[in-house]
Amino acid sequence: MGYEVLAIRYGTRIARKSESYLNFHVYGEPDVELPMDYFFWVVRNAERTVVVDCGFGAEPGRRRGRTQLVDPAEALRGLGIDPAAVTQLVVTHAHYDHIGNLHRFPAAEVVIARREYEFWTGPYAGRTQFAPWCEAGELSQLAAFSAQGRLRLVDGTLDLAPGFELVVVGGHTPGQLVAQVASPDGGAVVLTADAVHFYEELERDRPFFLVADLVEMYRGYDLLREMTADPGRRLVPGHDAAVGERFPDRLTGLPDDLGELVVRVAGPAAM
Repeated sequence: MGYEVLAIRYGTRIARKSESYLNFHVYGEPDVELPMDYFFWVVRNAERTVVVDCGFGAEPGRRRGRTQLVDPAEALRGLGIDPAAVTQLVVTHAHYDHIGNLHRFPAAEVVIARREYEFWTGPYAGRTQFAPWCEAGELSQLAAFSAQGRLRLVDGTLDLAPGFELVVVGGHTPGQLVAQVASPDGGAVVLTADAVHFYEELERDRPFFLVADLVEMYRGYDLLREMTADPGRRLVPGHDAAVGERFPDRLTGLPDDLGELVVRVAGPAAM
């Protein structure tokens, strides 16, 4: 049957290529502006609704100069999903723009890669090259969830549900999760989150500037190319403004402030 897959564009900013790609100067190209959008995702069918990431909190977003287009929890409500009733939340990695609203999912099992969780609750998370991309309070909340038995740790791969696979890759962070989801048409959607921020990373083999392990990042790119080699497989990066252009399908009947922010990547499935 497959799943309906929605990408919710909740934030945005204007970056530059020189601040987005690792050692951009080696490409010998002029620096230009690069729109950067912020997404989280909903994967659902008649049996289950899974939220993938939960966006940045309002205050950390403002502090970092990001524009919030819609509150993630309110966006979910506009889609008919009560955050307090969500039973599974996949955390692809622990950066501030992916775990900023954990407290708004009080009933959810939180699924995260083991090595991701262990890194961000370990001795190196506070080092200068890592700490700026996280919020200490949000990391503490992950630890609290673990103490409460609400954390599910992934090693390697996990079949979260029929047709819904999670794969651990390295690179951007020590334990980034990628989701491979069966679509109703018999194909699949690969939600890369920040294993790939922009399509150009794969298309031109250009690593993102923020990297925990460069070799692992390249390996992740190769794996994602393999996962999406067949025509029926669609790749959705974590921050590319072109997502809305490549996937023009929109839902009807949404509140006015959501209409252009929700992209249907696959579906709808039978609900």
